[in-house]
Amino acid sequence: MSVRPAWQDLPTGLREAVQDRTGPVLEAEIPSVGRNSAFAASLTTASGRVFCKGGRAEGPQAIMHRNEAAVNPFLPKNLAPQLLWHIEQDDWLLLGFEHVSGQHADLSPGSADLSLMADAVRKIGAIKPPEVPRRMIADHWEAALANGTTSEWAAQAPQHMHGSTLVHSDLNPLNVLVADTARVVDWAWWRTGAAWIDPAFVVVRLIAEGHEPAGAEEWAAQFDGFRKAPSEAISAFAASLVCLWERKFADTDVTKAARTWAEFRTANGPQFP
Repeated sequence: MSVRPAWQDLPTGLREAVQDRTGPVLEAEIPSVGRNSAFAASLTTASGRVFCKGGRAEGPQAIMHRNEAAVNPFLPKNLAPQLLWHIEQDDWLLLGFEHVSGQHADLSPGSADLSLMADAVRKIGAIKPPEVPRRMIADHWEAALANGTTSEWAAQAPQHMHGSTLVHSDLNPLNVLVADTARVVDWAWWRTGAAWIDPAFVVVRLIAEGHEPAGAEEWAAQFDGFRKAPSEAISAFAASLVCLWERKFADTDVTKAARTWAEFRTANGPQFP
């Protein structure tokens, strides 16, 4: 991703519109992680701190920011930072969120953060998702798999992914801030689908952080949705992750973890065709 603009690089009218809501911005700290927003910064104002992010209103990232704005009213305050305001001006779309402190979740074996992550997954699964916009993960998954070479087994994943549960779909450690509780950020990719999907996404992250596949699945089995899911659904999902992620980032730790999980499912679950 290109270098993010500094606060002072934004259009004057846009900065003035932000400060109409926050008061004068005294400092703007650009985060070192994250890639989905053209602009992102923790803004220090006389009344406190605000996390601001966004991009061009008609740019490719705009749909992600609109997704976040759409789902935020449905998210409880003890789960996700609250959206305070959004501004569309000078061809930019900016969102202003409650500033949340904390450390990125540690998902390594034995970490105390594992129980906080579990609490967050339970809270997500209990939320009734918005009906508009309609964002079904099964449809998205089917379209994504159709855009490249896909194994017969992976192609079966979408048929198992239908459901009415809110799915964050990107529960990686960078999107979970922990203190006394876990707060989940970056809801750009939320969807609606089967109850086992978010726990399954965490399984891959646990493997990437050093868990054995059996142990990662045991962690996920505390959730009814995952525990009761058809074995072939989990196996097909693992295979589909390998197909999708190898196209975009083949050499990352999380893609290697997906391969490890798929191989484990081959040996311990339904055989891949």
